[in-house]
Amino acid sequence: MPMNTAKKSGKTEAGQPVAARNRVKILFPLPLLKPYDYLAPVDGIVPGAFVIAPFGPRKVYGVIWPGEFDDAASGKLKSIEKICDAPPLTPDLIDFIEWTAGYTMFPLGSVLRMVMRSGDMVEKPTMQTGYVRADASPSRLTPQREAVLKVAGIDPKTEAKTAAVLAEAAGVSDAVVRGLAKVGALAPVELDPDQPFGAPDLKRPGRKLSEEQIYAADILKQKVQTGGHTTTLIDGVTGSGKTEVYLEAVAAALARDPTAQIVILIPEIALTLPFLERVEERFGAAPAPWHSELTSAQRRRTWRRVAQGQARLVVGARSALFLPFQNLQLIIVDEEHDGAYKQEDGVIYHARDLAVARGSRGGFPVVLASATPSLETVINVDEGRYDAVGLPSRVAGASMPEIFLVDMRARPSERGKWLSPVLIDAVNKNLSVSEQSMLFLNRRGYAPLTLCRRCGHKMTAPGSDTMLVEHRFENRLVCHHTGFSMKKPSACPSCKAVDSLAPCGPGVERIEEEARARWPDASISVLSSDTAPTPRSMRDILDAMHDGAIDILIATQVAAKGHHFPNLTLVGVVDADLGLSGGDLRAGERTYQLLSQVAGRAGRATKPGRVLLQTYQPKAAVLAALESGDRNAFLAAEAEGRRAFSFPPYGRLAAIILRAQDEAALMKAANDLRQAAPNGDGVEVLGPARAPIYRLRGEARMRFLIKARRDVNLQSYLADWLGRVKTPSAVRRVVDINPYSFL
Repeated sequence: MPMNTAKKSGKTEAGQPVAARNRVKILFPLPLLKPYDYLAPVDGIVPGAFVIAPFGPRKVYGVIWPGEFDDAASGKLKSIEKICDAPPLTPDLIDFIEWTAGYTMFPLGSVLRMVMRSGDMVEKPTMQTGYVRADASPSRLTPQREAVLKVAGIDPKTEAKTAAVLAEAAGVSDAVVRGLAKVGALAPVELDPDQPFGAPDLKRPGRKLSEEQIYAADILKQKVQTGGHTTTLIDGVTGSGKTEVYLEAVAAALARDPTAQIVILIPEIALTLPFLERVEERFGAAPAPWHSELTSAQRRRTWRRVAQGQARLVVGARSALFLPFQNLQLIIVDEEHDGAYKQEDGVIYHARDLAVARGSRGGFPVVLASATPSLETVINVDEGRYDAVGLPSRVAGASMPEIFLVDMRARPSERGKWLSPVLIDAVNKNLSVSEQSMLFLNRRGYAPLTLCRRCGHKMTAPGSDTMLVEHRFENRLVCHHTGFSMKKPSACPSCKAVDSLAPCGPGVERIEEEARARWPDASISVLSSDTAPTPRSMRDILDAMHDGAIDILIATQVAAKGHHFPNLTLVGVVDADLGLSGGDLRAGERTYQLLSQVAGRAGRATKPGRVLLQTYQPKAAVLAALESGDRNAFLAAEAEGRRAFSFPPYGRLAAIILRAQDEAALMKAANDLRQAAPNGDGVEVLGPARAPIYRLRGEARMRFLIKARRDVNLQSYLADWLGRVKTPSAVRRVVDINPYSFL
């Protein structure tokens, strides 16, 4: 709605009131706490409109923002340079931006930046020239020209193609296309480079559903058709067909409102390509994608078409939640438990929690889906805040795999090796009957630690306390925290001993080395973000595994979820204890989720599956629960442990991280902040303490952990506390509400 033009604000130099009819507030996508007053060239610019205005020495893209005007005289205000021709942000999105800033305790402008991205997306791109067939025929019709005319369309609105696209389709050069245009056989058409996305075909039937799936889908469709906000968990075992169930809810939402937009969040880029194909199969049109591997032109296309309301179905990573939807009516959060939904850089947030908040504030349904739901979600279901539908069985009669613990104390591997005799025998059996095996280790590279055998020096990244991981096949040492990489030195940098640097522990490359030596005739591949750094290269390995071209797949967590390998009947977890250490309050839960997901890759078709977990801690509650299949008992024990210490979801947590290159300034800032901590009923402040990884990227880091009762307004407490102390510019301060990382 237009801004209130009757409001009076400010004074002229003569002391007379100034009408605010051409006065607006602008929020810039910068780390700013508030919008600023400007003069507009015209009246009635609606909140949410994109503009360009001077900010300091630069001209910056910004958004007209609602709010009360300041007291500055109009004569002191700068004027807007340009009003952009782009659909404005909707009132509900503006509300969500303001709520997110308050919840995360990050500047309002920083949250806006997640929505705006860049001015390239706001501005219309340069139009391209496309071509369609014309009435004229060329006097000389060569085979190359004939091939172009055969693939060229007629309708200028839907069939125009650029010269490059026509040439590629016809197998000729661009010059042939331009020659046809010159003689009038092709007509030029102005073409938007950001082509529209295809409309979903709502008459297209989905896959045949089981009775359990039909029941669950009917519940979700009813919630969509009724309208209003609900949050519903699809709690289904791996392979139970959760995706097909929530796609029925998507179809219902699209049918209910011809302008409705839906976003499906998925946690891993590796899942994007096959998932897009699956959605296209269901609706006959590809959804709009959104993730970090898209080119800038692809991202602009999705952003613009979402802002115009034309992209009705979006599939993307966590940041897709901040696209400028015009009429968002349903959010799906697939694999809702996944840690990838927590953003640790920039504005720190958890996409699952913000998705629920956006649905609540916008008054529309949110659907969460998982085979291993987070404890927070389970408690919300138990306490009645969320609804739930269950899918306890796999589709098509497939059975859940049997899980066995391999006690490495009783059945150890050979010296210098990592696979136990039990696991080796199981792989041998699979190879003998032409069934596939997966060896799972959630550790990239060859070895997680490199040290000197002579002096004990550990190789770490410069300016960091992070260990360098050896990547033997590249002969490099890599830091997976900072991205630092170096050639492996021939001598220890500390004692100068030659050939003394030794790898410690296994990574997937070391398991591959052992597997190739033991099974030289088998087809073996490694799947990790190092060996398959792009979605396409990862897809090639996954497709080969699906088609049976790989006998043994050695993989990290990128293969743990969302993939269907019909002939995979054995999963061997090389180190089931890997995630149980480190003092993380969610360590047990994360381990259970990850191992349950990877175990769920086995036996998804007609052949039964087995899972072998190599462990030195067979009595650990997590592993015992996996072996017995008693998830509820594990969650009950996990909940009791959290309740005893008032950890989430039975209490609230926040972290304050201070970082600086100057250690003296850091320590003083930490002490000053500790002294200023107010007494709060139901609030406990722990720290300051050194972060477990004290040095990172040249900065030292100190952490506070704040615990509070569930009924405490933690953000209000933190705002009061942080407002009492001015942190010096040499020290950076970040707040993390409900932290997931404690490093």
